Amino acid sequence: MICQFNEGDLVAVLTTQPLGKPLDYKAPSGGCLTGAFVEVPLGPRKVTGVIWGPGEGGYDPAKVRPILRVLDVPAMLGEMREFVTRAADYTLTPLPAMLRLAMRSPGLGDPPSMRKVYRLGSGAPARMTDARCRVLDCLREMGGLAFTLGELAEAAGVTPSVVKGLVKSGAVAEEDTPRDLPYPPLVPSASAYDLTPEQRAAAEALRKGVESGAYATTLLRGVTGSGKTEVYLEAVAACLRAGRQALVLLPEIALTAEFLTRVEARFGARPAEWHSGITMTERRRCWRMVGEGGASLVVGARSALFLPFRDLGLIVVDEEHDTSYKQEDGVLYNARDMAVLRASIAGAQVVLASATPSLESWANADAGKYDRIELTTRFGAAELPDMRAIDMRAEDLPGSRWISPTLAAAVQTRLEAGEQALLFLNRRGYAPVTVCRACGHQIGCDHCDARMVEHRFLKRLVCHQCGETKPMPRACPNCGVEDKLAPVGPGVERLAEETTALFPEARVEVLSSDLFGSARALKAKIEAIAAGAADIVIGTQIVAKGHNFPALTLVGVIDADLGLQGSDLRAAERTFQLMRQVAGRAGRAWRPGAALLQTFQPEHSVIRAILGGDEEAFWRAEATERKAAGVPPYGRLAGIVLSSPDVQEVFDFATGLARADAPLRRIAAQVYGPAPAPIARIRGRHRVRLLVKAAKTAPIQPAIAAWIGQFKPPTNLRLAVDIDPQSFY
Repeated sequence: MICQFNEGDLVAVLTTQPLGKPLDYKAPSGGCLTGAFVEVPLGPRKVTGVIWGPGEGGYDPAKVRPILRVLDVPAMLGEMREFVTRAADYTLTPLPAMLRLAMRSPGLGDPPSMRKVYRLGSGAPARMTDARCRVLDCLREMGGLAFTLGELAEAAGVTPSVVKGLVKSGAVAEEDTPRDLPYPPLVPSASAYDLTPEQRAAAEALRKGVESGAYATTLLRGVTGSGKTEVYLEAVAACLRAGRQALVLLPEIALTAEFLTRVEARFGARPAEWHSGITMTERRRCWRMVGEGGASLVVGARSALFLPFRDLGLIVVDEEHDTSYKQEDGVLYNARDMAVLRASIAGAQVVLASATPSLESWANADAGKYDRIELTTRFGAAELPDMRAIDMRAEDLPGSRWISPTLAAAVQTRLEAGEQALLFLNRRGYAPVTVCRACGHQIGCDHCDARMVEHRFLKRLVCHQCGETKPMPRACPNCGVEDKLAPVGPGVERLAEETTALFPEARVEVLSSDLFGSARALKAKIEAIAAGAADIVIGTQIVAKGHNFPALTLVGVIDADLGLQGSDLRAAERTFQLMRQVAGRAGRAWRPGAALLQTFQPEHSVIRAILGGDEEAFWRAEATERKAAGVPPYGRLAGIVLSSPDVQEVFDFATGLARADAPLRRIAAQVYGPAPAPIARIRGRHRVRLLVKAAKTAPIQPAIAAWIGQFKPPTNLRLAVDIDPQSFY
């Protein structure tokens, strides 16, 4: 509910400062509304916040300070405040920390930003040159439209100084215009693709859902290459026709370039973008235009859920199974689950799209909580790849090689046919371990209990936990013997070295996130590969995320057993998803594809399920095991992670916490631990974990809040609560 407060009224202002609750202030001259963004004094500082409601009072009003000013941005809607509040309650995150996610606009309190634009002027240059003539001709041809300096110089094929010279003569007019302009309108016309009957039926079901104007969640499950994107773009078109806003979440920034091109081809203009790869200027524009209704479609990363949409009608979570939707530091939340929460508040539709859905989404669809739509065949002439296992126990392979003779022969066949091959290994760097052959010492990080990974392309050792790097030493840091350090195991860089030796004439490219300085550079490389700039692609899991390489017909998985190790309850699910996804890169155009999985365990139930293709049987078997164990999605888990520079302090606090578990016992929850985390030290902080397990219907959040509320952590100790944890490192 929106309330009008008059000057001097007591109002509650929630800021992003770690204070736990709103503070009382007096409404400024001219009054203010609930949800208004304001600037308030806090001690000697000025901070921004949101008017959360009436003030609490109960003390001398003379001590209450007034709001300094109301910011010139649209007020936060009631549904957004409800979303922030409920998300904070669900994740047990302090409300100010959750609000910070909704206020990530650079220069929120700044006045509207201006920029210079250039139009045809009324004057004439004293001397006409060919370059000046091209500039004036360009402006005349565009019928009075304005250009930025860079745009005009590029269009005319001149340097910016030529344009500046014409400004001085009056032939070109220089004007100031608001920088934060609305995005071009998107035209929801009919699809240029001739959809199959199966796709048309799926699109029609999604259209009807959007047109209903009510909340619902639909699991759109389609095999790789089945055209899920074109189907849910029909739902986006229906949302735009209804005059509402749409949000499409992607798990990987590198996917946005290809997707934006498809959106532009479909709707005639580019949508707004929101992710870490855009500039601060574009981030500010996107935040403001979403709030003002000047952006009808946003394509973004998980944090785009916290943009101030005025009338959100559709959220699409593409590759909804992807683990990158879980924020693992700071505010811990799962964007898939928060998308469902936000849509339920806004009366919007949610489409969860995946070829290999998460077991949580599968279970919700199986129980009837979500609708379910299936796409069972690939679009057009494309066929699903032929999947086979290579039994590494029967391969004659030297100890320093990882590409089997069978896989090498298959790659050679594809190269001779002018096709591309992909070799997949989910390990960054050159080798995961560097060991001294003189004393057996393994080089570890100085700040973490983790081995440092050799990155030979960078000529450095890198810790994948804290980012610490050091030059590759010649001598062992433990015994001092030189030239005895040896790499153990393969990473993608070592695999590239072996591939180049086996196929010296082939163009080999490595796709790994750590090899690119920016998201833009990674996008450019993916586009080049799709255009045929490589014969063999070597990649980590980044290549499994929805990319389309038309000439790629062979996928070779170097170590299909890698994800089956360890005690992660989702190990089987994630291995199944990753293998099916990466195999789905093959044969997506007119040429048939194949996927070969190198494994030492071809009889393993997960490997058999991957090769057999009966995904429904796999999910049912996995669901049966999870249900028997009482773990998600048929039970509740919460991780408690404690860290401190003092190992004794963190263990003592964790032990006291575990013993005082009465609030948890009242809901029949169990506490496991404390125990050292699998990576027991990161950035110099010792880490201890506890795990809370409860029944699916148990009120776990209030019980945990009461449990940890019994203690005040020491100054140097950090406590993080991870509701529905996805990782247990």
